[in-house]
Amino acid sequence: MKRSFLVAVAVISAALFAISVWVGQWWTIGEVAVGPFGSRHCFGGDCRPGGLAWTGGGDLWMRTAVATWVGSLLTMVLLLGVAGAIAANRMPKLLAKSVLTSLVTTAIAGAYFAIKLPEMPGTTIGQGLIAFIAACVLGAVTAIRVIRH
Repeated sequence: MKRSFLVAVAVISAALFAISVWVGQWWTIGEVAVGPFGSRHCFGGDCRPGGLAWTGGGDLWMRTAVATWVGSLLTMVLLLGVAGAIAANRMPKLLAKSVLTSLVTTAIAGAYFAIKLPEMPGTTIGQGLIAFIAACVLGAVTAIRVIRH
């Protein structure tokens, strides 16, 4: 696999992690967007940020939302470090192992957050959850490829 391709995969994965927790909503419920960073209520063109307490998900569920958010941002930074090292013609195996560790723990927190969403009528999956899954897969490919090099 060419180094430039591996750099691109790492950067795309990092971008998807950032998009999944900052921009993308994981679910929509009517005109309310829900994600690990909180919720956004848009009624009549007026959008306001909100928390997750109104969902009734419980403390552990809300803590895993924060863990998913923080873990995604940490994994993003680590992936950018891997991409920079590969671009500098190095294979950062220790950093790739750190990415893998961060990725696994973030994926576990994200999976719990996704699976334990409280039942609400009209819930649909948003692009944030899809971006998170894609970021996990691409990040794992990058880390494993660097470790096996």
